Amino acid sequence: MANLSVNLAGVELKNPIIPASGTFGYGREYAELYDLNILGSFSWKGTTGAARLGNPQPRIAETAGGMLNAVGLQNPGIDAVIAREVPHIAEIFQGPVIANVGGFSLDEYAENCAKLNDVDQVAILEVNISCPNVHAGGKNFGCDPHAAAEVTRAVKAVTNKPVFMKLTPNVTDIAEIARACEDAGADGLCLINTLLGMRIDLNTKRPVIANRTGGLSGPAVFPVALRMVWDVYEAVKIPIIGCGGVSSAEDAAEMMLAGAAAVEVGAANLVDPMACKTIIEHLPAVCQRLGVDHISELTGGAHHG
Repeated sequence: MANLSVNLAGVELKNPIIPASGTFGYGREYAELYDLNILGSFSWKGTTGAARLGNPQPRIAETAGGMLNAVGLQNPGIDAVIAREVPHIAEIFQGPVIANVGGFSLDEYAENCAKLNDVDQVAILEVNISCPNVHAGGKNFGCDPHAAAEVTRAVKAVTNKPVFMKLTPNVTDIAEIARACEDAGADGLCLINTLLGMRIDLNTKRPVIANRTGGLSGPAVFPVALRMVWDVYEAVKIPIIGCGGVSSAEDAAEMMLAGAAAVEVGAANLVDPMACKTIIEHLPAVCQRLGVDHISELTGGAHHG
């Protein structure tokens, strides 16, 4: 049987499958369905400095090949997560955890990551730079290479944990953003976040989502995510977590061939709560079919064929 272990900036995972932030909460609900210790890791729900109620409803809509969401980073705030969720995570999952961190200013990102630096089970900080910069007219940090680099430097200054910057696909050149993060000291990258989209209700003639637009995820975005992982792999030397529309072990292998060292599974968890478990169980057969003894051999393989 193939060795499924992977290494992310010095953090060893038993396999490359990671439930994506925003689709797995803090693990509580899924732990009632299966043993989470089968996972390589999981990325907890995007966490900000203060508690957030999120956007008004309706904030989720189905669409062909996926879904739109405008949840708006609803979470209890970093202090509550450390006090209440982290002890519970330790009871249900013994592996390394990825903390997804949001922020609306450089100071908020830095403060959140500084607090997480002393949380032992958190092995990687996944910094979501798709948040709007309240001090720069609301433009997302991740849409500008200089702003992305500023966040990277601010976070790296307050932590000794590996920092993976989660990139938005809603840019002209994602490789430029990736290079800016690498040059500023990022240990790795995660891509992609959701694509902006919308639906209109024919009866009301109004947008379905109260926020008007939402983030598109699911199988529809997989080819876009795959292309962006490919482009970023060509542009940087740091490891990539590939994310976007992965629904099967074959998708995960394809994402790794494009350049991902590990793979996050998002919307598939909302369709089938057992999705990650099933993908992990099918990975050895996929490795055998592809003729690899160690799954890490797949990473970037399509670039060298």
